[in-house]
Amino acid sequence: MNPQAKLQRYQRIHAQLQDLLAKPGNALSRMATIASLLHHKMDHFFWTGFYLLDKGELIVGPYQGPVACQLLPAHTGVCWAGIDQRKTLIVPDVHAFPGHIACDSRSSSEIVVPLQGHSGEIYGVFDADSRDKNAFDQADQQGLEAIMQLLHQY
Repeated sequence: MNPQAKLQRYQRIHAQLQDLLAKPGNALSRMATIASLLHHKMDHFFWTGFYLLDKGELIVGPYQGPVACQLLPAHTGVCWAGIDQRKTLIVPDVHAFPGHIACDSRSSSEIVVPLQGHSGEIYGVFDADSRDKNAFDQADQQGLEAIMQLLHQY
């Protein structure tokens, strides 16, 4: 999918999520809705979900796709790198990423978006994997960062 078409799809998903997330719920229900909608609307997503910090550990949250690693070793892999660097990371080939944690060997590329609370603290990440190398680009980053902002609007 070309970047412009991808951005347009993210914009449509963002609008749909604004309506869905305005209904009563909590942070976990919002994350579950986001993971489900993205997983089913973005063809290149193989695993789609959240990892949340809990007492210094990074534990799987709501997700769609194959069974996930329940706990990610501290400061190892792409998710922790996104937290430690406090920025979105696009990894074109996860097998070349130092310390990559292979929860599913079929994953080939990944994007991680840190989740930042109102006071600036990082409390987890949104994570999407693809079976294809080089599946994620700036359009994914822009679209996903905008969608993750919806977590804090309700």
